[in-house]
Formats: sequence, structure tokens, C-alpha cells
Amino acid sequence: MEKPLKTHHRLLLTGAAGGLGTALRTRLQGNCDVLRLSDLADVGVAQAGEEVMLADLSNADEVNAMVAGCDAIVHLGGISVEAPFAAILQANILGAVHLYEAARLHGVKRIVFASSNHVTGFYKQSETINADHPARPDGFYGLSKAFGEDLARLYFDRHGIETACVRIGSSFPEPKDRRMLATWLSFDDLHRLITACLSTPVLGHSIIFGMSDNAVTWWDNSRARHVGYVPKDTSDVFREAVYARTSAPDLNDPAAIYQGGGFVKAGPF
Repeated sequence: MEKPLKTHHRLLLTGAAGGLGTALRTRLQGNCDVLRLSDLADVGVAQAGEEVMLADLSNADEVNAMVAGCDAIVHLGGISVEAPFAAILQANILGAVHLYEAARLHGVKRIVFASSNHVTGFYKQSETINADHPARPDGFYGLSKAFGEDLARLYFDRHGIETACVRIGSSFPEPKDRRMLATWLSFDDLHRLITACLSTPVLGHSIIFGMSDNAVTWWDNSRARHVGYVPKDTSDVFREAVYARTSAPDLNDPAAIYQGGGFVKAGPF
């Protein structure tokens, strides 16, 4: 893998105990002098060049302390699956407000916000959309991420805080099913995308689809060329194996009709 580009002195990574946080932990160390790790769950012992500061995103005081002294933020924290609204409200909506307000108070001017493809989950898999298409969330989780994108725009317009809203597709070691042939984002490409967002001279408020260089895709990333993200991995190398172990989709199933997959019929309502 290429040598990381150092972009900041102290970088905050929220959601550091999660799957993507764990995958990025060592990768992001090369982007900064000090990587501050935060989560509600235990992230383990701080290694060289790391700090650990656990925080509950629903607690404004804890979030304020978590952000203090940081130069930029990679915000992966919160609930990453469909859940009852009360839980989503605390972690993803109030948590995002607390994070942006803390960033304003402490002069943080650049954030990479982990949005989601579920912001647009009710577009069909037969469509190709770009960042200008209106949100069509497929549940409370997607709704919370749409709120986060609007919140980020407000704090950019009012306070000049630049944000990359990265609509992460499916970031795993390899695609699990046929849907992920379109949505897959390798861990290395995720790191390349975050590095581009942290280092581009002018970020503004940008919505970027988080995907690798997949032949099949529903998302047009041309609105984000100014960021300089160039994916180097592709789901295509897994296509034969995915087809061999999966059956053809039922085209009457909403999970096969809509881009959000199973999320369009998941959850408590």
C-alpha cells in the first residue's frame, strides 16, 4: 500500500471500536502525528502515536472534551444499522449536533462525516444517481444520515466548517452478495477517500459516494472530482465467486428492486 499523506497534527477518529474504525485505526496513523480514538465501547490500550478518549455522543460535555485540541475529525461514530428511532435520535442526530457544535467551539474546520448509501436507498437499482438527486432514505438510519448531511451544510454555510459527507456503500474485506458488486468499498479505498478529503485544498460541503472502481455501479461521483479520490480496487475480481455462491435475485423482492437492499424492509416499522 502507498505511503499515507500526513495532513494534520491531531486527528480524531470516532467510532474507533467499530468495524470500519478498527480497519482504519492503523491506516490513519500515517495521516497525523497523534490519532485520538473515541467510542462508547472500549477501544483497547493506546499505542504509540495514539490517544484514547471514550465519549457518549449523546452527552454534549463528553463530546466537547473529545473534540478539544483536534485539528480535523473522521466521524464514524453512532449506530450503523436500522434501529428504533429513540436510539437513532440519541446517537446519530443529537450526537451529530453535539459534534458539530464542539467543532465550532474549538475551531475545527474539516470533518469527514460517515454518511451512508441508505440516504438514497429508495432509488431503484436500475437507476444511476448523483449527489444532486434528492434524498430518499430507506429507514430511520438513512434518515439520520440525511439529517447529518444537512447539518454539515448548515455549519459550512454559517461557520465555514468543511465537510465531506461520504455515503459509504458496503465496506468489507470482499463483497458478500450480488448487491455488493455495485456498492463495495475496500478498506484501502476507504482510506484513500478519507485521505483525499483531508488533504484536498478546497473541500467545501461535498457529497461523495463511497465505492471502489466497480464496473456495476448506481452512483455517479463526478460531482466530487475536486476531492481527488481515485479508487484502486474493484469488486470485479470477486464477481465469479459471488455468482457461484448466490442465487439470482427475485425481482419482485423490494431488496432486489431498491438500492438500499434489505434496509428498505428492515426495522421496527
